[in-house]
Amino acid sequence: MKKARAARVAPRTLTDKDLHTLERRTFRYFWSETNPRNGLLPDNTLGNVPASIAGVGMALSVYPVAVERRFTSRRAALERVLATLRFFHQSEQSPGPDATGFRGFYYHFLDMRTGRRAWNCELSTIDTAILVAGALTSAAYFSGASAPEREVRALAKALYERVDWRWAQNGGAAVTHGWRPERGFLPYRWQGYNEALLLYVLGLGSETHPLPKTSYAAWTQTYVWKRLYGHEFLYGGPLFMHQLSHVWIDFREIQDDFMRRRGIDYFENSRRATYVQQQYAIRNPKGFAGYDEYDWGITASNGPGPAVRRIGGITRRFLGYRARGVPYGPDDGTLAAWAVAASLPFAPEIVLPTLAHDIEASPGITNEHGLVCSANATYPDSRRKRAGWLSAAHFALDQGPVILMIENYRSGLVWRLMRSCAPIVRGLRRAEFAGGWLGAAAVQ
Repeated sequence: MKKARAARVAPRTLTDKDLHTLERRTFRYFWSETNPRNGLLPDNTLGNVPASIAGVGMALSVYPVAVERRFTSRRAALERVLATLRFFHQSEQSPGPDATGFRGFYYHFLDMRTGRRAWNCELSTIDTAILVAGALTSAAYFSGASAPEREVRALAKALYERVDWRWAQNGGAAVTHGWRPERGFLPYRWQGYNEALLLYVLGLGSETHPLPKTSYAAWTQTYVWKRLYGHEFLYGGPLFMHQLSHVWIDFREIQDDFMRRRGIDYFENSRRATYVQQQYAIRNPKGFAGYDEYDWGITASNGPGPAVRRIGGITRRFLGYRARGVPYGPDDGTLAAWAVAASLPFAPEIVLPTLAHDIEASPGITNEHGLVCSANATYPDSRRKRAGWLSAAHFALDQGPVILMIENYRSGLVWRLMRSCAPIVRGLRRAEFAGGWLGAAAVQ
């Protein structure tokens, strides 16, 4: 007979003071790692890597939080925002292979010093959307009458209006993932539910190069609705898919046609996705170490691989940086505490004790820059005295949601700012969202 597992003692929950400390530490990453001359931020802290434009978008969104929480002064944050927006506005937009961008979009990775294309990467539609969302967040916050604050708003508006969303469709209905000067458009399009919800809203909201309404309908037609572990929800395997668009847009009680038919909203959908993650970890179908009700969070993250190890008679294949997901994988035993933190607004009742457990059970999971990217308790790391692996790096795209979603939980700051953002309001309405705060929102 199988022996029943002893009941777990619930860890303490994090307090508001604990969350404040985590925000402050995470902000240090953005402030110390960014090049103050151009606002570019390295993709990660592994060293000698280019900037990630999505990371820059996160930074532009984080600066208002930092001012409100007194992590830095308004003047210092304003200087950093202006340096960033001026760089992107003045940088080369051309089809040349070493430009910074083209058609209003920007290359995924940029040289930290020159700001030009790095790693022969693609002109990225989703990363540009995140960059633009950050610019619009800063514009919504720096709303004063001074010349510098007026310049922030003018630059953000110009950057947004320059993006040619229709061009990125490449003659199809759904938006492509990107473009390279050497080979043209990538063969992939944004289909199936994922973080592109933000992209489509921004594209629909444009007054210069808007996406047609048919593009949004084409996207939602590729959605997949599933029932997993007793929860029915719009499926997306990696947890970040249920988080990134919610960093900026308050989806509580607003619905598009798809969600009206299902009787929920995207916020509730993300709550269910969070519970699915926890339930998968409790079931732990692949038998990894450290999975339970207080150890979950499978998403895009760094990993201990690529490597193959024989552990307990089982051959395990460990991955490097990869978008992991549940329940279909990939899953190599790597959990990301940052993804737990980014689900805080959706399900604080399970997120707060999970974060408390992560921090208390794994002292190395936090440092002066907040939560490390990920951990794997199954991987036998010979460099450390105890079993398990911890990521040595922080990643910009992970750090941003930690601050921003904690702040949305604590004060709703970013959501409040973006409820008055005309491109967001227009985009939601053109996607036929209705209800909640959107009914009273005014478009300037």
